[in-house]
Amino acid sequence: MRIVEIAEPMLKRTFIAAIAVTVAVGVYIVIVHFPSRQFRDTPGLLLQVQQLNELVSVKYSVQKVVGLREDKLPFGSESILLVVQGTVLGGVDLKELEERDFRVEEKNVFLRLPQAHILHVYLDDKHTHVWDRRITWWTPWVPFNPDFERKARLAAIESIRVQAEEMGILRDARRNAELTIRTLLKTLGAINVTFMPT
Repeated sequence: MRIVEIAEPMLKRTFIAAIAVTVAVGVYIVIVHFPSRQFRDTPGLLLQVQQLNELVSVKYSVQKVVGLREDKLPFGSESILLVVQGTVLGGVDLKELEERDFRVEEKNVFLRLPQAHILHVYLDDKHTHVWDRRITWWTPWVPFNPDFERKARLAAIESIRVQAEEMGILRDARRNAELTIRTLLKTLGAINVTFMPT
């Protein structure tokens, strides 16, 4: 089985509106649950960050044409061309944070984030369809493989995942996650937030 990428992908990057949500949550926490006199409570601060769970900080939309070809025995082949639009969500899983990754000195916070990674990849069915599908003309007795389109879709998802990594989704996810968490911690009263090397 062979995957052929026919067209250069078109990419649209989106910074998820997590900052606005995070700030709103942070303000609520400050007013209702987290008086400023408790700012030095490291476990409490850590818990607020951990509760963001899988923080999706960036979304890539990738459009491309993907071809899949499968040889048929004793000879011939079946092929399919898919026009696909995929969505890739990148971010950090803040549940992985441990107390040793989080330190508070006065109102200065030092934080070691988990590695950014791809959280979800999926195809947009409204914008994904079969462009062409055929079996070589000299093997007309060979039926279409009913599972072939599913295989092509799985191959397209993996191809989109690789494309997003090559285009820098992990870098963007890390940068945006830092911005979101810095905003939250400053809303909670931090003066400086420093991200330590992973």
